[in-house]
Order: sequence, then structure tokens, then C-alpha cells
Amino acid sequence: MIAVQFGVLGPLAVTTDAGEPVVVPGTKVRALLADLLVNRNQVVSADRLIDDLWGDDAPANPAGALQVRVSQLRKALNDAEPGARELVESRPPGYLLRVDAVDVARFDELARCADAERLAEALALWRGEAYADVADAEFVRAEVGRLTEQRLVVQERLAQARLARGEHDLVAADLAELVSKHPLREGLRAVQLRALYAAGRQSEALESYAELRARLADELGLDPGPELVALHRGILEQDAGLSAPPKAAFIRNSLPAALDELVGRDEALAELRALLPGHRLVTLVGPGGVGKTRLATETARAASYPDGVQLIELAPLPAGDGRVAEQVLGALGAHEASGPTQSPAERLVTALRHRQLLLVLDNCEHVVEPVAELVARLLRDVPGVSVLATSREPLGLTGELLWEVPPLPVPDDGDPDAVRRSAAARLFVARAAAQQRGFRLDTETAAAVAQLCRRLDGLPLALELAATRVRALGVRGVVDRLDDRFRLLSTAQRDVPPRQRTLTAVIGWSWDLLDEPDRVVLARLAVFPDGCTPEAAEQVCQTDLDALARLVDRSLVVLDDSGVAPRYRLLESVAAFCLDRLTDADEVRARHATYYTELAERADPELRGADQRRWLALLDTELANLRSALAHGGGLRLATALSWYWFLRGQLTEARRALAVPGDPEQEVRAAPWRVGFALSQGEVIAPDDVRAAVAADPGSHAAWFAANAAIEHGDLALVSELLPTAPADPWTEAAVLTSLAHIAHANGDQSALERTATRSAALFADLGDRWGRLRATEWVGGLADMRGEHERAAALHREGLRWAEELALWPQVCAELSWLAWLAVQTRDYAQGRELAERAYDLAVEQGSPGAVIFAEMSLGLAARRDGKLDLAVTHLSRLADLGRGESQPALYLPMILVELGYAVELGGDPDAALALHVEAFEAAEAMATMRDAVGPLEGMAAAVRSAEVAARLLGAAAAARLATQSPAAPAELDEIDRVTARLRAELGPDRFDSLLAEGARLSPSEARAQL
Repeated sequence: MIAVQFGVLGPLAVTTDAGEPVVVPGTKVRALLADLLVNRNQVVSADRLIDDLWGDDAPANPAGALQVRVSQLRKALNDAEPGARELVESRPPGYLLRVDAVDVARFDELARCADAERLAEALALWRGEAYADVADAEFVRAEVGRLTEQRLVVQERLAQARLARGEHDLVAADLAELVSKHPLREGLRAVQLRALYAAGRQSEALESYAELRARLADELGLDPGPELVALHRGILEQDAGLSAPPKAAFIRNSLPAALDELVGRDEALAELRALLPGHRLVTLVGPGGVGKTRLATETARAASYPDGVQLIELAPLPAGDGRVAEQVLGALGAHEASGPTQSPAERLVTALRHRQLLLVLDNCEHVVEPVAELVARLLRDVPGVSVLATSREPLGLTGELLWEVPPLPVPDDGDPDAVRRSAAARLFVARAAAQQRGFRLDTETAAAVAQLCRRLDGLPLALELAATRVRALGVRGVVDRLDDRFRLLSTAQRDVPPRQRTLTAVIGWSWDLLDEPDRVVLARLAVFPDGCTPEAAEQVCQTDLDALARLVDRSLVVLDDSGVAPRYRLLESVAAFCLDRLTDADEVRARHATYYTELAERADPELRGADQRRWLALLDTELANLRSALAHGGGLRLATALSWYWFLRGQLTEARRALAVPGDPEQEVRAAPWRVGFALSQGEVIAPDDVRAAVAADPGSHAAWFAANAAIEHGDLALVSELLPTAPADPWTEAAVLTSLAHIAHANGDQSALERTATRSAALFADLGDRWGRLRATEWVGGLADMRGEHERAAALHREGLRWAEELALWPQVCAELSWLAWLAVQTRDYAQGRELAERAYDLAVEQGSPGAVIFAEMSLGLAARRDGKLDLAVTHLSRLADLGRGESQPALYLPMILVELGYAVELGGDPDAALALHVEAFEAAEAMATMRDAVGPLEGMAAAVRSAEVAARLLGAAAAARLATQSPAAPAELDEIDRVTARLRAELGPDRFDSLLAEGARLSPSEARAQL
């Protein structure tokens, strides 16, 4: 077991379980550890860590510098405790520190206790200011602020507890320094005044109050709060009650005993318990079933109020019932608190006037108006009363602190470790195990548990209801029946209120409180499968923002403003409930399809300009809505508008499926080149006349370019050259055509044309602001650098291209850049790196369903394996590629190179005759394509395999002359093969004879050299 302890309540400290200190070397390594501790058990992205550690002064290779610091941290931990390096995990997109042994966790636990000994123990954990050695760093500021506030709360509560034990002088002395450091903190000041007065030091108490009043007026323009004003008045009036120990509460805490563990709310509890002493009205809001009541009761359980905590259940009151004060009086047992002529609210104020207690008002939403009226009066007239309320909508009072209770975090995937870390999954598993003793989370159940948690939005009540069904159905059976969730999710537990026994009742409770117009809007919102913008909601639901705001206030609609624009969302269960009550579904879905079709048509041209990144993000966000619109009326018009977006995102199969639906004649014409282009991109063979017919419908358009360009992967360069638009309709299409011409020039080895077209294309795309286009053009600038032997420059261009492509999530281009980098790594003898990059490219290409990208990636896999001596693996990859290349109607552009590499593998495997045949086949394929550059490799391969040393030497001479003529210097890995053959021939022929034959070969053309065989 790994036993490393981390301390942050003071200077950063790391020790083994035995108490031995762990030396963490270097300022940056310690800062890295602090950053990971602040975000413990969460992934912190590499970019964020780099920014936190270096800011604007990042090193030249920030990713490498970060990796060095991570390695140093892992080594320091592992040196102290073998295996502790595993605490720091590499997890995309960054790193994660998995640890529970932090002094903060112990402090949070002790801070929740009520007795003085535990509170003192909590404060004893502090060794100075939190994160003292990095406290000025921006990344710790919020956590330091939270811990500092919580420490003050504990100090205040400890002082109150000691004051209740009669330690007046000691408390007054201890608080003197604390009050001087925090002179405006009214809670501390109130405890100090009580202590001073009880110790017989009335004048000092009055001086302290006067100082506070002056400071508040001078610094904030405020007066002391009601509690301090009342306390000051009591001191002036010589109130005997102030000098006596605090009264025993006339009521006892009425919180129900906890029957099971509260799962997944540790951080929420810590935050709320820290907030509660400083705010007199805190309202927990959230949808039904999210766990507001349980969180409120557990928060209140650790609260320290001299007169206790009282839970008042308001659910039994009918909707709109005004008898809230009577309900509170009844719960307090204070019906006769004053004369019968007073109203219930007045009697309650009288009963509580000199009390200090917390009222927990549970389920306020159906009586929100009378609750708000009563709470406003209590806050005004009874300074010692605080209120913790739960409601599906705010009370709407001045000074109210709203705290939205979120659903429990759900697992992103079915990985068992990820599922175990999810609070939603932990709750479900705990409750399911209570119902079925043998149930546990393992590799067989993890995926189903993850899916169930996501489908139920992490709602605690829904998860608990689902857990009751595991015994009869198994977890997979529960998941399979979630489409009928309202029949499935119910319980027969007799101690559960009726409104919480079924999921229908939970949501129906909120639905019934709505006015009819708001019900109509809520039902219409259910047609958005993944939320919507305010504009979409207004248009599709035919509503206004006021109605939407009311639904947000009632916790039926979630406002998510974490993205590029605010979005309204429904929990999946709420959406399912509402869809069953949508009475005008056809009309609403028609408006939905129209809205998103028009959105896609606005986005299409923007995806080829300077605003490309923003529109890509917008369409990503709206993808579920776009798919729904396709299914409900968007048809071919919408599919065509989305075609370029699908290409940029690598969603080729989805694009073809959407484009397969029929449309009207005009739509068919517009869709034709897209259909052909996507089919060609996925390796389908299309007759040349069919490609011509698709392009002819709109020959100058970007869609026509797309179809023509897709034919490059099939090797028919003549057809591509014929079909590429010669009169492009716009500058973007002109720039795109130039990238295709650059591709053709690269295939032909025409460096002059390659440089001209790639450079011009990059400039045009830069003017347009299209980052995809610049990437595509720069890819061929990098290809030119590779061709000229400028491998470092080529790698730098493709690394930058990869970074850009990943930032924009342009997965086809990510795949291309990875494959280029893999190719360059192989050419420069870094075979391990080449294999790693090629595997990443291969996996991504397979995921996208792009045969061309798969071939490029597998090519590097085969080359890396062959040149690294893994001949069997190389033959497997290269043979498959050779068969694919031979099967094309035109010789595949990559075929000569693949055959050469396969020939080397066969030769090194001991069969030079078979190898020679492959090299000859490669030469003939290059001749058929009329690409002299591709004939060089076969000549060198023949020299390695041919049995005659004299012929081999002439072949090497001819190959060297051809490399010079085509300006194609050998890459380092290719030089290894040439040097291997050269050394053998020199030894066999002798240096002079070899040099003579080499010179003879240099005077031969490639075809004449081939004839030497």
C-alpha cells in the first residue's frame, strides 16, 4: 500500500507514513505538486500546468519542460516510498495526482464536529498559512481563500464552545489577536464582546464595538449588523443573560438520524458548512430528486447554534397554503409563546427574539410566497435566527445566498477505474449492494453502471430508485428498460414520502405547480435533445425569455453558461416526462428542423473563413439538435449544408448516410458532388463518367473541387487534373484547387510546381483566414522540404500543423500530420517514435473510416518495422498495402515505395530472387505513372537483391545520378540501405572496380539501368 502524506496547511510538506520527510527538489517541482494537490484526484491539462508554472515566461519547449518536472516529482515520491510514482498519473490531456492522505481532508472532517476538542484538533493541523510557499500563485488563490475562511469559522466556533464552558477570560485573550487581524468580521467580534462582558470588562467590550462601528463606517460605509446592535444594547442595559453561560435550547435538534451514508457530497458539505455561519439565509435550489433535503440536513447536523437546529417539513402543506408560521410554531413546540391576540408570525417572532438557532425549511417551492414573507420578517426582527431552505425556486429575498445543488458527477466512459471515481456510480453501487448482497462494481458491470448514471443524469433519487430494481433485473436489465423509466423507477419502501416513491411523482410535483402557458413551453423544450440557445428556444417554442427564466427559477430547466453561449437544458428524465405531454409535436419539430437547417446554411460559408473556429465549436455544440433535425424534416437540404462540417470533423460515414436521402431536383444537383466525394474518400470505386457527371452540375464550386480532389487517393491523376475547376467560383475554391495541384506535383516529383502551388495556396488561405486551408497548404510545403532532404524543417512544419489541427479538432488533418511526422521519424532513424506516431494515426484513421488515411499510417508502421529489423511484422503490413495498391484501377501512388520496402524485407529474410521481382515490379509501376523520382528506390533495391555484383554497382550509379537529377537526396534511413549494399560491393569488387562500375551506371538512364538485369 502506498503511504505518502501531503501537508498544505502551511509550507508544502510531504512525508512517508512513518513520518520521514520526502524531499521534493526545485521550486518548479514544488509548484507543480501544489498545483496537482489543489486539483487532487482531477486531471489538470498540460497547457494549464504550463501556464500556472511559467505564465508568460514559458521555456522554448514547455511540454518537454513540464515532462521533466513530472519525472522529478515521480522520482522524489518513489525514492521515499517504492511505487509512489504511480500517484502521479499521465491522463489526457494532462496529469492527475491520486491521493486522499492530505491534511486538508482531516481538517475538513474535524471542522464538521461540534465539540471543542475536535475543533482544537482541527486548528492544530495548521503550521502556517495554507500553501505558504506558493500562496501568491494564481492557481492556489481560490483554495487558499476557502481554507482561510474555513479556519476562521472553526476558530469562531471553538471560541463559542469555550465561552459556553465559562472560559471567559481565556476566550477574550485568545480572540484579541484574531480580531485585530480580522477587524471587520462581525461573528468574531460578537463572541469577543460576549467574552469581555462575561469577564466583567464591560468598558473594553463597548470600546471594541465602537471601533468596529467606526471601521465599518469609514471603510465600507456600513453599520453593524442586527445581532451586534442587539448585543451592544444588551451590554448597555446590563443584561444579566449576557454574562451567564448560553442558555440551553428550549428546543432540541430535530434533524432525523442518518440511516445511510451521504455519498459524493463531501466538497458540497465542506463548502456549505463554511458558508453557513456567515450568511443568515442560504437556499439550496435544484430539481426534484437531486438531494437538496439530505444535503441540507447533513450540513445542519454539524452547525453550532446555541439554541439548536430545527427541521420544518413544509411538504405536507397544500400548494399556496399560508399557514407556514403555524407549521414552524408547531415544530418548535411554541404555540403558546405569547398572547392569543397576536398573529402566528408575531408569536413566532416573540418566541425567537432572544434565541440563536438555525431553521431548516424543507420543500418551500409550493408555498414559496408565504415562506418568503415569513423569512423576510424573521431576518429583520430576530437577529439570532438563520435559515437554511430547500426549494425548487429561490425565495427571492435580499441577502439570500442561492446554492444550486448539482446532480452527482457521472463517469465519462465504462472504464472501471473511471466509474469508481464517479460519485453517481458510487451511490448507485452502494444502494444496489444494499438490495443485493452479491452486487459489486467490476469489469462486467462497470459499463452498464456508467451508462445508467449518464442516462439518469446523476440524480440521486433516480439512482436510488434504479438500485431497488437490480435484485430482480440485474443492472443490464435496468439499463435496457430505461426508455420506460417512469414505470421502472418506483419503490415500495414504506418510509419514503409518496411524492418520492416514483420518478413520475418527483417530476409531476414540479409540473403541477406550473401555470398552463409555462407547461406548454416546458413540453416544447423537450424536442431539443441536448439543450438550446435562448434564440432557438424563443423561435422553436414560440416563447420569450421571461417564461424561460421562470422555468430556470423552478429548477425544471438548467441554464448552462459554461460554453461559447448560454444554453437551456432539460435533464433526460424531465425531457422524457415532458415529451409524453407535448400536444403539438409535429408543428414544434417542424420549427426545430427549419431553425437548424437555416443555422447550418449560415455556418457553411463561415467554415471557410476567419470565423471558422467559432462556427466549428457552435456546430459541435448543436450536433445532437442537427441530427434530430435531419430525422424530422431537415432532409437533403440540411445534409448538404453540413457536408463540409462533416468532412472537417472526419465524420464520413455519417455524411454519406445523411446524403443518401432523396430530395427535390435542385437539392439532388447540389448533393451529387458531395455524395461522390465522400464515396471516393471511403475507398469506393466510382466510374470516371459518374465523377464527371457529379462535377459537371456546378463545375466551379467548392463541392466540385471536393469530388475531384477525392479521386487523388485512387491514383487517377489525369482524371483529377481534368476535373479540377479551371474557373473557380471564389478565392477559397481557387486556393483549394492549388492544394490539389500541389498534391499532384508531389506525386510527380515536380518540385518547382509543388513549391509554386503550395506557397500560393497558403497565402490565399491566410488572406481568407481559413486555418484548415493553411494547414492543408502547409502540409505540402512540408512535403517539399522532406523531398529536398530538409527533414528538420519538414518536421517543424508538421508539428505546428498537428498543434493547429488538434486545437481545432480537425481530425482528418490531425491524422495526416501524425502520419507525416511518423514518416519523417522513420526517415531519420527514430523508429520507435515513428511506430508510436503511426499507431496513433492508424487508430484515428480507422475510427474515421478513411481508407486513404489508414494506408498512409500503415505505410509508416510497415517502414518502421522493416527498418527496425521486425521483418515478420513488416511483411504483414507491407503485403497488405501492396495488395491494396495492385487492386486499384490505376496503380496506387504509394505502390512503388511499398513494393521496394517489401522487397528489402524479403531480401533480408533470405530470398533475394523474390525481392528482385518485387523491386522490378516497383520500377515498372513507377514507369507506368511516369514519375522518375519513384524509380530511384527500385533501382537501389535491385542493387541489393541482384546476384551480379557488376550489375548491382551500375544500378547504384544510375540511382545516384537519378537522385541528383530529381533533387531527391536520400534520407538517413535510405542511406543506411545504400551504405549496406555499397560496403558489400566494395568488399566483393574492390574499391577501384566498384568506383569504375559506379561511374558507368551514372551515365545510364533509369530504363537503361533496368535493362542491365
